[in-house]
Amino acid sequence: MRIATWNVNSIRSRIDRVAAWLERTDVDVLAIQETKARADQFPLDRFEALGYEVAHHGLSQWNGVAVVSRVGLDDVQVGFDGMPGWGETAVPEARAIGALCNGVRVWSLYVPNGRALDDPHLGYKLDWLDALAGAGRQWLAEDPGAQIALLGDWNIAPTDADVWSVEYYEGRTHTSPGERAAFQAVVEAGYSDVVRPHTDEPGTFTYWDYTQLRFPKRQGMRIDFALCSPALAHRVVGAAIDREERKGKGASDHAPVVFQVGD
Repeated sequence: MRIATWNVNSIRSRIDRVAAWLERTDVDVLAIQETKARADQFPLDRFEALGYEVAHHGLSQWNGVAVVSRVGLDDVQVGFDGMPGWGETAVPEARAIGALCNGVRVWSLYVPNGRALDDPHLGYKLDWLDALAGAGRQWLAEDPGAQIALLGDWNIAPTDADVWSVEYYEGRTHTSPGERAAFQAVVEAGYSDVVRPHTDEPGTFTYWDYTQLRFPKRQGMRIDFALCSPALAHRVVGAAIDREERKGKGASDHAPVVFQVGD
């Protein structure tokens, strides 16, 4: 089974590219972030025409997450237990959706950005990740053999090797000690990065800003990850970051991340 994650930066703008990519790559399950669409705006018919079922959660032109699968899609869950919301009303945003796909609990996660080190959004981001680590730990406590994939745009570069310039990101979000510790807490809850062992070359990134020719200059970040439970990580036999999909007109600023699950 081939599973992937991709921040598409607007599914309505990228549906042609996403559909063509699915046909070309033979991916079975795709976790999508930043759909930027309400339920009535999501191009459901395009996925169904390709044989995929869809679980989507979108509230406005911001955020939005989905899981699309051609190997079954059951027990859909919007948000996870304890997931905090944002603002005075603390209403949860459209940042997490999970579904059972051929025995694997696939989560599509769009971690809050944080914005700046002195911005209230950073506290929200850390609280959100703390809740995710707690939920993930509880899932494995209830079933140590559970096959769980935490996929998405984490908005964190967990090591210095995951940014094109350590100096450039000094004093910015995505690389701060608190954010890196929050990412590590999810790892310590029992989830491992199943892509890095197969894509460990220097300069292997998943995101390049649209401005200042970041992509052709290879000035990117590695912020999109697949963290898997022990039972699922044991089955992973290969992985790749499809940098080619960042090229050309109308590309997302993120590249798809794909991993292969064996028997």
